[in-house]
Amino acid sequence: MSMLKEFKEFAMRGNVVDMAVGIIIGAAFGKIVSSFVSDVIMPPIGLLLGGVDFSDLGVQLKAATAEAPPVILKYGVFINTVIDFVIVVFAIFMMVRGMNRLMKKKEAPPAAPTTKECPECMMMIPINAKRCGHCAVVLK
Repeated sequence: MSMLKEFKEFAMRGNVVDMAVGIIIGAAFGKIVSSFVSDVIMPPIGLLLGGVDFSDLGVQLKAATAEAPPVILKYGVFINTVIDFVIVVFAIFMMVRGMNRLMKKKEAPPAAPTTKECPECMMMIPINAKRCGHCAVVLK
Protein backbone atom coordinates (compact mmCIF):
# COMPACT_ATOMS: atom_id res chain seq x y z
CA MET A 1 0.00 0.00 0.00
CA SER A 2 1.41 3.37 -0.95
CA MET A 3 2.04 5.94 1.72
CA LEU A 4 -0.32 8.41 0.03
CA LYS A 5 -3.18 5.89 0.03
CA GLU A 6 -2.52 4.97 3.66
CA PHE A 7 -2.47 8.65 4.63
CA LYS A 8 -5.76 9.23 2.78
CA GLU A 9 -7.41 6.35 4.69
CA PHE A 10 -6.08 7.72 7.97
CA ALA A 11 -7.21 11.28 7.26
CA MET A 12 -10.69 10.26 6.15
CA ARG A 13 -11.52 8.21 9.23
CA GLY A 14 -14.48 9.58 11.12
CA ASN A 15 -12.54 10.19 14.33
CA VAL A 16 -9.86 12.29 12.65
CA VAL A 17 -12.38 14.47 10.82
CA ASP A 18 -14.49 14.86 13.99
CA MET A 19 -11.40 15.83 15.96
CA ALA A 20 -10.38 18.40 13.32
CA VAL A 21 -13.86 19.94 13.35
CA GLY A 22 -13.77 20.05 17.16
CA ILE A 23 -10.39 21.77 17.20
CA ILE A 24 -11.49 24.37 14.66
CA ILE A 25 -14.73 25.09 16.51
CA GLY A 26 -12.83 25.19 19.81
CA ALA A 27 -10.37 27.73 18.46
CA ALA A 28 -13.19 29.92 17.16
CA PHE A 29 -15.04 29.55 20.47
CA GLY A 30 -11.87 30.55 22.32
CA LYS A 31 -11.64 33.75 20.29
CA ILE A 32 -15.26 34.58 21.04
CA VAL A 33 -14.74 34.01 24.77
CA SER A 34 -11.52 36.05 24.77
CA SER A 35 -13.33 38.93 23.13
CA PHE A 36 -16.24 38.56 25.56
CA VAL A 37 -13.89 38.69 28.54
CA SER A 38 -11.65 41.51 27.34
CA ASP A 39 -14.39 43.67 25.75
CA VAL A 40 -17.49 42.98 27.86
CA ILE A 41 -16.56 41.58 31.28
CA MET A 42 -13.25 43.25 32.14
CA PRO A 43 -14.24 46.92 31.49
CA PRO A 44 -17.02 46.91 34.14
CA ILE A 45 -14.78 45.01 36.59
CA GLY A 46 -12.01 47.53 35.97
CA LEU A 47 -14.49 50.38 36.47
CA LEU A 48 -15.65 48.88 39.78
CA LEU A 49 -12.03 48.61 40.90
CA GLY A 50 -11.34 52.28 40.18
CA GLY A 51 -10.66 52.34 36.45
CA VAL A 52 -8.08 49.55 36.43
CA ASP A 53 -7.41 47.93 33.05
CA PHE A 54 -6.06 44.48 33.85
CA SER A 55 -4.21 44.17 30.55
CA ASP A 56 -2.10 47.21 31.47
CA LEU A 57 -1.07 45.83 34.88
CA GLY A 58 2.53 44.78 35.11
CA VAL A 59 5.88 45.23 36.81
CA GLN A 60 8.87 46.56 34.92
CA LEU A 61 11.81 44.29 35.65
CA LYS A 62 14.35 46.06 33.46
CA ALA A 63 14.24 49.47 31.89
CA ALA A 64 14.47 49.93 28.16
CA THR A 65 17.90 50.40 26.66
CA ALA A 66 19.00 51.62 23.25
CA GLU A 67 19.23 48.04 22.00
CA ALA A 68 16.39 46.29 23.89
CA PRO A 69 12.82 47.06 24.90
CA PRO A 70 11.88 47.02 28.59
CA VAL A 71 11.34 43.69 30.34
CA ILE A 72 7.83 43.74 31.84
CA LEU A 73 6.10 41.09 33.92
CA LYS A 74 2.52 41.43 32.60
CA TYR A 75 0.45 39.87 35.36
CA GLY A 76 -2.67 41.74 34.18
CA VAL A 77 -2.66 39.80 30.92
CA PHE A 78 -2.32 36.63 33.00
CA ILE A 79 -5.39 37.63 35.04
CA ASN A 80 -7.35 38.13 31.79
CA THR A 81 -6.19 34.72 30.54
CA VAL A 82 -7.25 32.99 33.76
CA ILE A 83 -10.69 34.61 33.56
CA ASP A 84 -10.92 33.50 29.89
CA PHE A 85 -10.06 29.96 30.95
CA VAL A 86 -12.65 29.87 33.73
CA ILE A 87 -15.38 31.11 31.39
CA VAL A 88 -14.43 28.62 28.64
CA VAL A 89 -14.38 25.73 31.13
CA PHE A 90 -17.77 26.77 32.53
CA ALA A 91 -19.27 27.06 29.03
CA ILE A 92 -17.93 23.64 28.03
CA PHE A 93 -19.23 22.17 31.31
CA MET A 94 -22.69 23.56 30.58
CA MET A 95 -22.62 22.15 27.03
CA VAL A 96 -21.51 18.69 28.19
CA ARG A 97 -24.08 18.75 30.99
CA GLY A 98 -26.83 19.57 28.51
CA MET A 99 -25.70 16.87 26.10
CA ASN A 100 -25.57 14.31 28.92
CA ARG A 101 -29.13 15.17 29.92
CA LEU A 102 -30.27 14.71 26.34
CA MET A 103 -28.51 11.37 25.99
CA LYS A 104 -29.60 9.92 29.35
CA LYS A 105 -33.30 9.59 28.82
CA LYS A 106 -34.60 7.49 31.64
CA GLU A 107 -36.33 4.40 30.45
CA ALA A 108 -39.78 3.87 31.88
CA PRO A 109 -39.97 0.80 34.09
CA PRO A 110 -41.81 -2.05 32.42
CA ALA A 111 -45.53 -1.93 33.10
CA ALA A 112 -46.94 -4.56 35.42
CA PRO A 113 -48.69 -7.35 33.51
CA THR A 114 -52.46 -7.00 33.24
CA THR A 115 -53.14 -10.46 31.86
CA LYS A 116 -52.11 -14.02 32.53
CA GLU A 117 -52.45 -17.33 30.72
CA CYS A 118 -55.17 -19.78 31.73
CA PRO A 119 -53.46 -23.03 32.77
CA GLU A 120 -56.25 -25.09 31.20
CA CYS A 121 -56.99 -23.53 27.79
CA MET A 122 -53.89 -21.32 27.44
CA MET A 123 -55.96 -18.23 26.57
CA MET A 124 -55.07 -14.81 27.96
CA ILE A 125 -57.33 -13.68 30.83
CA PRO A 126 -57.27 -10.70 33.22
CA ILE A 127 -54.71 -11.09 36.00
CA ASN A 128 -57.33 -10.85 38.79
CA ALA A 129 -59.81 -13.28 37.19
CA LYS A 130 -61.24 -16.01 39.45
CA ARG A 131 -62.62 -18.03 36.56
CA CYS A 132 -61.49 -18.34 32.93
CA GLY A 133 -63.91 -16.62 30.55
CA HIS A 134 -63.08 -19.08 27.78
CA CYS A 135 -63.18 -22.51 29.42
CA ALA A 136 -64.90 -21.65 32.75
CA VAL A 137 -62.19 -23.37 34.83
CA VAL A 138 -61.93 -22.06 38.40
CA LEU A 139 -58.55 -20.39 38.95
CA LYS A 140 -56.55 -20.49 42.16
